[in-house]
Amino acid sequence: MKKSKYNKYSISKVLREEKRSNEYFEILLNNLTLEEIIALKLELGYKAIGFPLLGFPVWKSISHIIKESLLLYSITATDTKMDAIRLLGIDPKKFFKLLKKYKIEAYFTKKEKQENANNGNSIKENIP
Repeated sequence: MKKSKYNKYSISKVLREEKRSNEYFEILLNNLTLEEIIALKLELGYKAIGFPLLGFPVWKSISHIIKESLLLYSITATDTKMDAIRLLGIDPKKFFKLLKKYKIEAYFTKKEKQENANNGNSIKENIP
């Protein structure tokens, strides 16, 4: 199998470096369906704030949430952006527009940029 151009991109790696995931958590998570994960995440949000997310357009927002997660996955699972485009089955122009809209590459590179800035390297960040 050919090494991915984006092999350094890993959602698991980013979350583990941020101490938001570990091997045990990922094993447990793997046993849940996507529907269960989404429902559980919404339930935990409700419990954390103590009331339902009234006023938050969950139904309208879910398509954006899913599109962003598919873009994140496509970058980690493929060798090139063209492979990611083929995986998703979308037009290249739309793919690149969505990459910018959802700041997909920034998700994986923000830590590198912060480390370089801390080491005195000058890298301009566009991350809020």
